[in-house]
Amino acid sequence: MQIEFYGATSGITGSCHILRANGHTILLDCGLIQGRREEMEKNRRPFPFSMDEISAVVLSHGHIDHSGRIPLLVKQGFQGPVYAQNATVDLCDILLQDSAFLQEKDAQYENKWRKRKKKPFIEPLYTVDDARNALENLQGLRYREKREILPGIHIRYQDAGHILGSCCVEVWLNENGKERKIVFSGDLGQYDTPILNDPAVIEEADHIIVESTYGNRRHRDRQATIDEMGEIIRDAAHERGNLLIPAFSIGRTQEILYYLGKYYDQWELNRWQVFLDSPMAIRASKVYWEYPHLYDEEATKLRKQIHEMPHLQNLKLTQSPQESMGINRIKSGAIIISASGMLTGGRIIHHLKHNISRNGAHIMIVGYQANGTLGRALVDGKPTVRIHGDEYRVKAKVHTVGGLSAHADIDDLSKWIGNFKTKPQVHVVHGEPESKQDFRNKLENDFHLQADVPEPGDTLEL
Repeated sequence: MQIEFYGATSGITGSCHILRANGHTILLDCGLIQGRREEMEKNRRPFPFSMDEISAVVLSHGHIDHSGRIPLLVKQGFQGPVYAQNATVDLCDILLQDSAFLQEKDAQYENKWRKRKKKPFIEPLYTVDDARNALENLQGLRYREKREILPGIHIRYQDAGHILGSCCVEVWLNENGKERKIVFSGDLGQYDTPILNDPAVIEEADHIIVESTYGNRRHRDRQATIDEMGEIIRDAAHERGNLLIPAFSIGRTQEILYYLGKYYDQWELNRWQVFLDSPMAIRASKVYWEYPHLYDEEATKLRKQIHEMPHLQNLKLTQSPQESMGINRIKSGAIIISASGMLTGGRIIHHLKHNISRNGAHIMIVGYQANGTLGRALVDGKPTVRIHGDEYRVKAKVHTVGGLSAHADIDDLSKWIGNFKTKPQVHVVHGEPESKQDFRNKLENDFHLQADVPEPGDTLEL
């Protein structure tokens, strides 16, 4: 029995770990590497295994840095099942096709440059057809349902509280009469997040593979964050500018809409035009609506009272490119929620070009911004940024609202780890180097657990 650490070890994105037992090999996640162009080029490198070696993929949730290379697996010959929580299956239907569309567009853009330079063309990493083929491999499971997926290998999904359908994965490996239990945290959410339940309590494991995105930081208090959002909206109204909210289409967008509806009167949102300018986020919001049994108590009560999420009378859903371009004629009084959350692409980039150099415009950063992204440059206070090859002066006011992260902070991670009654060995992944090391030190010093930070390719005999 082995664990081989592969993706999200040298960085945050590209989650993928390899488990071997009883003659079978499974992948925990198979995510896309995101960030700088040179980082994304790593997605084209060969996998460290052959496709006929992999028996199954066990997916923790739908975010592309956890699911985004599944179409590439299938394109290269993988034919086995991809297990996911039922809501994740529906979200992947949206996310993987959107990722494929972006792969095709990026290849088209790159090939225009290559044509001018008389260089050979490149193929997209995978196409929309590849993504649709991969979706045929997905098999949905419920939370708390223990399932034997291969001889000697059982899994069970528990709610991770990160996005709809997100999971901590319990894996039991049996070989030659010996059993080892591995728990993979996936991405853990904050406790007391609206709409979603808290991360589930798991008490036993021999080994834990845990994320550490915020392994050395604390989020701002939830109520203070809500108050800050109200202040930003009031300031933007006073300064007669637009407010841009780059938001991940899955999870963060739904949370923002929830708060805008809940505080509609208090924040005087009747004076604004609110645009959800992301076809993927619009489709994802409908999926969220189809899984009320996964909501937390507050959202469940609210849904029963009004039969829908808090209502935004002035919310406009812009599906077409023409509708999206029309928003940029508005100089004042527009709240624009659009992807991508790290400003690495999508429609938000075009809105940014029209607003970033305007006095009175505001940009509300509501999620983690990886190194090398445009979003990180704004958070770091760069006076100028490059967008589509042109330099723009940053005159808009940039706000970082940290309390809305979908990721657990150091206190949430500690609370989750503190539920274990056994003394598991812990392997810290999915974080910046300093974050991983700091969290490893905390596990050893505060919890007296054996912990390590694996390198890519490290293999552990169980």
